[in-house]
Amino acid sequence: MDFKEAVNLYSQNPTDENLYSVANKLCAQLKTGEKLHMLSGQRFFARNGFDLITKGQKYNCRPCLSGGVKRLGIPKVAFSDGPRGVVMGNSTCFPVSMARGAAFDDELEYEIGSAIADEVAAQGGNYFAGICINLLRNPRWGRAQETYGEDPYLLGRMGAALTKAVQDKGVIACPKHYAVNSIENIRFDVNVLCDDKTLHEVYLPHFKACIDAGAMSIMGAYNLFRGEHCCESKYLLKDVLRDEWGFTGFTISDFLMGVRNAPRALKAGLDIEMPQIMHYATLPLDLKTSKVSMADVDASVQSILRGLIKITPKLKSTPKSVVACKKHTELAKKAAVEGTVLLKNDGILPLSEGKRVGIIGRYANKINVGDHGSSSVAAPYTVSPYEGFCNLYGKENVVLCEGTAFSAMSGELKKCDAVIVCVGSDYKQEGENLANFSKSDKTTQKAMGGDRYSLRIPEEEVKLIHSACRVFDKVIVNIIGGSAYIIEEWKDEANAILHSFYSGMEGGNALAELVSGRENPSGHLPFTMAKDENDYPEFLFPSAKTRDITYGYYHGYTLLDRENKKAAFPFGFGLSYTEFEYSDISANDCGDTVEITLKIQNTGKRDGKTVVQVYAGAEGDHPVKLLKGFKKVFVPSGEAVMQTVVINKNDLKFYDPDSKEWYLEKDYTFYVGQHSESTEAVKI
Repeated sequence: MDFKEAVNLYSQNPTDENLYSVANKLCAQLKTGEKLHMLSGQRFFARNGFDLITKGQKYNCRPCLSGGVKRLGIPKVAFSDGPRGVVMGNSTCFPVSMARGAAFDDELEYEIGSAIADEVAAQGGNYFAGICINLLRNPRWGRAQETYGEDPYLLGRMGAALTKAVQDKGVIACPKHYAVNSIENIRFDVNVLCDDKTLHEVYLPHFKACIDAGAMSIMGAYNLFRGEHCCESKYLLKDVLRDEWGFTGFTISDFLMGVRNAPRALKAGLDIEMPQIMHYATLPLDLKTSKVSMADVDASVQSILRGLIKITPKLKSTPKSVVACKKHTELAKKAAVEGTVLLKNDGILPLSEGKRVGIIGRYANKINVGDHGSSSVAAPYTVSPYEGFCNLYGKENVVLCEGTAFSAMSGELKKCDAVIVCVGSDYKQEGENLANFSKSDKTTQKAMGGDRYSLRIPEEEVKLIHSACRVFDKVIVNIIGGSAYIIEEWKDEANAILHSFYSGMEGGNALAELVSGRENPSGHLPFTMAKDENDYPEFLFPSAKTRDITYGYYHGYTLLDRENKKAAFPFGFGLSYTEFEYSDISANDCGDTVEITLKIQNTGKRDGKTVVQVYAGAEGDHPVKLLKGFKKVFVPSGEAVMQTVVINKNDLKFYDPDSKEWYLEKDYTFYVGQHSESTEAVKI
């Protein structure tokens, strides 16, 4: 039997039982050396690292390869990183995942996943490791931009949509980083502790959602969990992932330092060491000395074969012309529009075309689409805020002032109908804590990415906002960055505030269309913007005397609810240029589901979209409420629509650590509204 015959056998009876049978038969055809070859990345330093050093190429400029057996036609795993697009080549740079989480639109995320899969295939890949679903426990986390927010249900819905889209195109989807990974600067040695209830209800549901959506691979995390590295944790990789969830695919390590001990990792269920054979080089000797058995090797090989047999036959030949094609760049702009959040508007917006605008600040005309680590996408072009306004308003109507001082241009800026101040963060202030993977940016600043020591806008930019608000009559602040900021010191001074995140290659055009009113803002915060940094849970930096940290049951909006505190801007918050009223709310028990029905009235003068959010709460030692359903709904001006949000009762269950079983409480209250602090309660 070769790979083609195995695929044909599986396709005749595409059940899990047959998948196991076929993979086992194919594995039996392999020689020992071939089996061991399947378990490691190959030539990463030669194919990627050498070019990085000698040619100025970036990380993952071509697929990172592992496995493959030519004799039997078994394909290699051809890895591409993410998640804001394909890291290889000059691909479409979508907004970061956090911006897409703010869109609250899993149908849009499915479209993005389909486009990403096409670009992976067009550049020789068959594996996408861009489903980043680590929970945003504290906005200090440097890689917050790579995930969808603070809520497990939101993470699961969005991650599952991306997983399904990618795999429907024949590209293996890889959720990451499994698990409890949300501290960057000490990611190699931080030891996360949490009880079973917290682990299963808060930090694992979104991973299970992706597995339930069919994910055929998963990446382990660098950090330790309960004293064991995640890539060597039998509890995570076997007991939970395979035995509890029924995962049928294969696992890979995070790159270079994910594995520390080959026998321990392999026996725990870590199938492939990426991106290059290092510790797994000892496996031939480990076999001879019985530190691992052939059964351990076969188990991993069979897992890899199951993923390849089930998914890759759907992969179609895709022309390179699809990479960053017009359809995909338009989709990137749509995602930027849908994800931008309007936090404040005193009536200044929208600012119609034909007006004169000033664009000032450090990021007014700078390429700033996210960190420069493993998620960096080299798009063929990027539209800055200044360029976007020039495209829409006409260059003659746009005044540019870069930097954090405008005194020399105050005369020109005062002639403008409004001034837009672009502030926030870039790859130097947050992101993956690594040396810059991209070409040198000529900076003398040593700090590159990592966790955020402060949640405030940099001091010189705050001074710029204060000065602008004193000098100019109408000031719009555009925040660019990965997650939440504390903005109490200046939010009352600005006329309008937008949070556009890292909005991708078409971000400047999207911003101009939103400010002008061509597009109506509909993004909602996928995290809580608190009033004080201390309203978030504990965080660890390298200076801490310990590397142990306990992740508690409460964070974000659930923590504020528990402590009876108000947010500056609550989870799910987002304004529009129109107003919506919810009424006639009812909850109906439909057996395995609960249906929440409501009437939505657009009471304003513009067409717009609202995000219906449904939270659920129950008596007992639980959060006051948890997001359990959402739906983005378009409503024309002056009209009303009836909508139904379906809640799966499995999503309402709580975990009993004693029995290790999930259960439903007797009674639930459902909270329906436009954000977590503005809801109407109904019971069933």
